[in-house]
Amino acid sequence: MQSSKSPLAALTLGAIGVVYGDIGTSVLYAVKEVFGSGHVPFTTDNVYGILSIFFWTLTVIVSLKYVVLVLRADNNGEGGLIAMLALASQTVKDRPGLRRVLLAVGIFGTSLFYGDGVITPAISVLSAVEGLEVVSPRFTQYVIPLTLLILFVLFFFQKNGTGDVGKFFGPVTLLWFLVLAVLGVSHIARHPEILVALSPHHALGFMWRNPGTTFIILGAVVLCVTGAEALYADLGHFGKKPIRLAWFSVVMPALTLNYFGQGALLLAQPEAVKNPFYLMAPDWALVPLVVLATVATVIASQALITGAFSVTKQAMQLGYLPRLNVEHTSVRETGQIYIPFVNWGLFIAIVLAVVLFRSSSNLAAAYGIAVTLDMLITTTLTFFVIRYGWKYPLWLCVLATGWFFVVDLTFFASNMLKLFHGGWFPLLIGGCVFTLMMTWKQGRAMLNEKLRTDAIDLQSFLESVFVSPPSRVEGTAVFLTAEPGTVPNAMLHNLKHNKVLHEHNLFVTVRSHEVPWIGLGKRLEVESLGHNCWQVVIHYGFKNDFDVPRALEHMRGRGCEITPMTTSYFLSRDVVVPTMGGGMAPWREKLFAQMHHNASAAADFLKLPNNAVVELGSKIEI
Repeated sequence: MQSSKSPLAALTLGAIGVVYGDIGTSVLYAVKEVFGSGHVPFTTDNVYGILSIFFWTLTVIVSLKYVVLVLRADNNGEGGLIAMLALASQTVKDRPGLRRVLLAVGIFGTSLFYGDGVITPAISVLSAVEGLEVVSPRFTQYVIPLTLLILFVLFFFQKNGTGDVGKFFGPVTLLWFLVLAVLGVSHIARHPEILVALSPHHALGFMWRNPGTTFIILGAVVLCVTGAEALYADLGHFGKKPIRLAWFSVVMPALTLNYFGQGALLLAQPEAVKNPFYLMAPDWALVPLVVLATVATVIASQALITGAFSVTKQAMQLGYLPRLNVEHTSVRETGQIYIPFVNWGLFIAIVLAVVLFRSSSNLAAAYGIAVTLDMLITTTLTFFVIRYGWKYPLWLCVLATGWFFVVDLTFFASNMLKLFHGGWFPLLIGGCVFTLMMTWKQGRAMLNEKLRTDAIDLQSFLESVFVSPPSRVEGTAVFLTAEPGTVPNAMLHNLKHNKVLHEHNLFVTVRSHEVPWIGLGKRLEVESLGHNCWQVVIHYGFKNDFDVPRALEHMRGRGCEITPMTTSYFLSRDVVVPTMGGGMAPWREKLFAQMHHNASAAADFLKLPNNAVVELGSKIEI
């Protein structure tokens, strides 16, 4: 969450570098794809109409929807689709059927983020490196190898964290936007009449004259709002005011000037359609511009990769993904994390995208379906937040979100034309991630239900044990259990094989909640069971960092001292065996069994020390 002590200027500069890196690189390919599609003849009226559509798309979707409306729907200061999902589901918790539908829809939208996360870095970096083709056709053969090399270096250094390079994101991206503005102004000055395209009547006139063409090209127009979801996702890092200030004072003016500059260039030189962005620059500036564009796209990709790590961690803590290995890359910032599985999984998928599609134009055909569907889901969830959370009148809620719903639906319908031309790729990725998430969630629910059915009541068990108590040994035993009030298998095995009980015993359950943060004052829920035994429930929000030993330090003063040298952690693990019985489909049962986490990953996720003991429980069939 953003620091209240951080000056507004610093936060605004940071927002320019992190929040707007993606949308800032859309100028590399958006105009080229619209005019290069062959659907729009080169006439002055058509150029004015397309530029007007660009400007008003940015205004309606980014300025009005995200900056003005959606940024207001913060979940305790946090944003993003998972934060919106948690907020929306809480507002309808008295309607369980509707809540289940919203959760499924929201998780599907979160899954689509990964599909977008594959296409966006691929198209951004590839479009930047394609500038070499403008420098000289001889460089064409090096575009794909160089793109793959840049992407490999980017992903390879993720394990080192972004702390050292993150401070350069803002200044470099600010320089990028200034260059965009200067390039645009240099061509607008030669054809100032292009500015009349700011009037919406040019966009409306083009749509009226060419309804079919308009519907087709919206699939390319949507490229100008790549990264719009980042406005909301990074709310917790910077706050509303810096994000809004950065957009209206720097980003939107620079984008508008550059798009209109490209339009002015096309009026003078229609042949520049092959790459209008790079052809705006004089010959001497081409190589520096390619370098700057490549750096800008790397920064944009970095922000998206970091977002993928954050989303994955939140999904894990909400119980929709297995507990993967999470490494912290900063001793000061808990939000700076690295998840190796996600990092290299994204890299492999991005390499496949680059090799499969081979050009930014082909990737543009794959882009749009996932992001417009995400926008549609965000609008839908926003309706439930302002209707049931903020208690606004129905007519006002429909009015506030209905217009955006129609716009998003129109863009989505247009992008569906790309389905068989590459649009299937991000949908396939999103669909696979959604299947994994829902399988894990449902499988864990079924497994926990089985555990509850076969569980032994902890209080009754302890009373029977202390009728003829076993030998007590020094130290503290921490038994982690999925359900409070039940006897963990690890304890049964300890008593059976070792015939001893520790001097202090904690039965710990970790609970995640649909709020971003839970403070230390509400972290522990402790119940004394007698005989130096305690039932402890540790509460975390989906943005909190799981650290069981640190949380248990607050047991001091309650009769139990937690010290690393005298504390043993017992993590029960159940063996999951797929069956052909009722519940999930057989293939999903096998998938869940395969996904079931190993003990080392779980111990690392919970920040358990190296002396954590893993006990294998009995077989559980799902």
